[in-house]
Amino acid sequence: MRKELGLFLLLIVVSAITAAINPLFLSGVNLLDMANLIGMFGVFSIGEGFTIITGGIDLSIGSMFALLGVVFVDLLTEYQVAWPLALLAIIAGGLVLGALQAFLITRLKMQPFIVTLCGLLIYRGAARYYTTDSSRGFGYGDEADTLRTLAAGHVYGVPNTFIFLVVLAVVMGVLLHRSVYGRYLYAVGKNEEAARFSGIRSNLVIAGAYVLSGGLAAISTVLLVFYTNSVSPSSFGNFYELYAIAAAVLGGCSLRGGEGSILGIVLGTALLQVLQNLVNILGIPSSLNFAVMGTVILLGVLTDQQLQARRKLAAATAGSARAAAAPALAQRGQQT
Repeated sequence: MRKELGLFLLLIVVSAITAAINPLFLSGVNLLDMANLIGMFGVFSIGEGFTIITGGIDLSIGSMFALLGVVFVDLLTEYQVAWPLALLAIIAGGLVLGALQAFLITRLKMQPFIVTLCGLLIYRGAARYYTTDSSRGFGYGDEADTLRTLAAGHVYGVPNTFIFLVVLAVVMGVLLHRSVYGRYLYAVGKNEEAARFSGIRSNLVIAGAYVLSGGLAAISTVLLVFYTNSVSPSSFGNFYELYAIAAAVLGGCSLRGGEGSILGIVLGTALLQVLQNLVNILGIPSSLNFAVMGTVILLGVLTDQQLQARRKLAAATAGSARAAAAPALAQRGQQT
């Protein structure tokens, strides 16, 4: 919990600085807008966190948004599919894409970076080909009005996306921190070979993380589509995978695998939104948002390296102390 506490204090400090620079940061409109964005971005960041805990990575999330997004809009507008069926079809599509990547990683033993990088290119290209590089939108119709209310509505002023993130974080927190699967996930991330020799079916554990990431990406697609009201296959979800990686790394997920928490990922997502809000308040061009995310990832990796080095030093010091004390303890035992 030390990482999470430190991250929470950092979030408070950055928020206080931002509010001091511009009091409008604490306005109701701005806070609710940030809550909405935290909800949408937090959902797929949790999925990314699961893959990082296994020691892998998912670079295809943003392109999944583009492909699933144009298909979702067409199902509702062109083919007049009932929204529950369209929603299930998109979630199933995300699960299938995640399962396909999991098969390549676990069965064909391809590197997660290569598999998901190819996914990034293939899904984006497929979306652009399917639409002939044209945008898809809802126009002025009332397609899926009920689903729109669920995805983009509010409950007592609180965005539904933020409420959904809180519920999802609780469920995923139980899965990660209180279930056998969660323990296996950490074990595989720490040392896959050792986990396999201890009887853990590491391939299934890793595959579950990528399938989960694909499913959460599909849910995020629906939320983002109703937020933007249109999908441009060339730009929709562009570089969002970097945002998810930054949120996960900032939240304590080690790129080496075996570390991370749901609370940390949620706090990392919130901190990134506050930082982007600070960038806007300072009048810095929005094009530098990616520079902010890159800096966050860099600092997160550097911090992780420093923590790993300190742990190794502490373990080595403790081992040396025990080794030095062993002869004295043995001699004392002989005397008694």
